Amino acid sequence: DDDFQLIQRTFMEKHYQEFDDSEENKLIYTSIFNEYVRFFSLFFILFTTWLSNSLTSLYRQHKDEMAGDIFDMLLTFTDFLAFKEMFLDYRA
Repeated sequence: DDDFQLIQRTFMEKHYQEFDDSEENKLIYTSIFNEYVRFFSLFFILFTTWLSNSLTSLYRQHKDEMAGDIFDMLLTFTDFLAFKEMFLDYRA
């Protein structure tokens, strides 16, 4: 969804300069990650509430045909390294 991507880009624009490609993770990454998860969790609650059983079934039947970007984005909510990599890619 274009609106979601705009909100995500705005969030990344706000925080991307904090990230660098060093092996050591900065403490600020944790607070940015927690803010990201809290904020975008609301979107997923609304989204899953909106989905009906038929849409869920349709998704399950065609998930292999869907673009990988949504799955990559979902991974950023549960995997800190994927979250950090998203910011490093954005910064590049």
